[in-house]
Amino acid sequence: MNRTTLSLFAGTAALAAVTAFAAVDSPSASGAAPEAAARQPVERTSLVCPAPSTSDLAETTYTSFTPVTKGAASGGRARLQAAGEKDAKAGKDKKAGQPVLTPKAPGTPATGDTSGGDTPALVGTADGSFAPGWTVQETTEVAAGTGRGLLGVNCAGADTDFWFPGASTAAGRTDYVHLTNPDDSAAVADIELYGKDGAIKAPLGENLTIEPGASEAFLLPTLTEERQTDLTVHVSVRGGRVGAAVQALDDKAGGDWLAPATDPAGSLVLPGIPKDATDVRLTVFAPGDDDADLKIRLASPDGLITPAGNETVHVKSGMTTTVGLGDVTRGEPGSLVLTPTDQAVPVVAALQVVRGKGDKRETAFIPATAAVGARATSAGNTAKGTTLALTAPEGAAAVKVTASAGSEGGTPATKTYTIKSGTTQDVDAPVPAGLKGTYALTVEPVSGGPVYASRTLTTAGTPAFTVQTLPSDHGLVSVPRTREDLSILQK
Repeated sequence: MNRTTLSLFAGTAALAAVTAFAAVDSPSASGAAPEAAARQPVERTSLVCPAPSTSDLAETTYTSFTPVTKGAASGGRARLQAAGEKDAKAGKDKKAGQPVLTPKAPGTPATGDTSGGDTPALVGTADGSFAPGWTVQETTEVAAGTGRGLLGVNCAGADTDFWFPGASTAAGRTDYVHLTNPDDSAAVADIELYGKDGAIKAPLGENLTIEPGASEAFLLPTLTEERQTDLTVHVSVRGGRVGAAVQALDDKAGGDWLAPATDPAGSLVLPGIPKDATDVRLTVFAPGDDDADLKIRLASPDGLITPAGNETVHVKSGMTTTVGLGDVTRGEPGSLVLTPTDQAVPVVAALQVVRGKGDKRETAFIPATAAVGARATSAGNTAKGTTLALTAPEGAAAVKVTASAGSEGGTPATKTYTIKSGTTQDVDAPVPAGLKGTYALTVEPVSGGPVYASRTLTTAGTPAFTVQTLPSDHGLVSVPRTREDLSILQK
């Protein structure tokens, strides 16, 4: 190939690059506003599921579901693989288990079960038609012992920054930070702890290396000598990415997974406090340099109300603040809404919720969450043990809820609900006709203001329960509209 031909190819490539750049980033010659970005289905999704339990009495169910998405790529598959956990004490690799389920076609859930305390963390990927909105629910029932009850968590994507208000190193609590590295290179992370007086010395939480494809669980009391009832945990990743979750187990009040709170913001919504909650505790942390002053309001079925004696909360910078709200819902479903009294200061927050009394208590957590957005998906629902809570704190909204086919049979069903401004409703969610097995719920706002949602699972005859929030399932991504614009070559 001669130099002239090479120059021609180089010029053509440069022209293509310039044309693409002009189409995306340059305003039109006429000065018209650029077209809005198109929403397209994602083509690949990755998820991480933490190791469910170390109890020999643990019974764990995984449920995988991908909603049918218009315009999604054809073909593809979803797969879950065991992470190569390393036993730090023995210095040996644990035996990696086989995937517990085989995802079916989009629109139909797939389930799998494991038992005992040796189930490893799972790393999953989905592509093609399985990718948009792929959701995996991990639900574990522990019959007795520390953390007994129902524990649930949505398997989530890897990231580099996580906040967990509501953790503890107090006597009677056994809290683990689970970090899973889904990538082919090592990740390095720090676990920082903040209590009522500020940062807590935890040198053993610094510079933690998570090997490629590995998962590690770090017991909080081994990272610091301080024992505090209420902590905020910050996981900061220096290199690589990890999936992160906190498993909070109580000797007497059960336990659950504490999922990451949404990013720090001036206003927050914590949706779906069960109507029969007997005790609710709010934990708030201000990670910046400024103190925060927040209004506390409850979005009830009748509108926004202020809890008596807990109208506001002052949160000092860098310090964890906890507010005991008692049985704030008074027999009705509710959601907590935090807004600034004056200047907006970013905060993170979560609720610890207790059902039952005495020896029959059970605990779950509700972190502040992002709005549903275009669509949210919840897997692992049962006909009689599922409660869907919807709240519209800023304005009335219409919401479409679709129940998928069952994992073993059943016909999808859809209902549309109107949520009044400032209210929370436990809606009578649709159930597939002829349901066999479990099913998924897909929540799609149709009109109105932003909607926040959570799903509560309960077991019959006991107060055991778990709550998962429903932020966007990230099934769609904004893709800038492009067009050819050769006029840039004349400039």
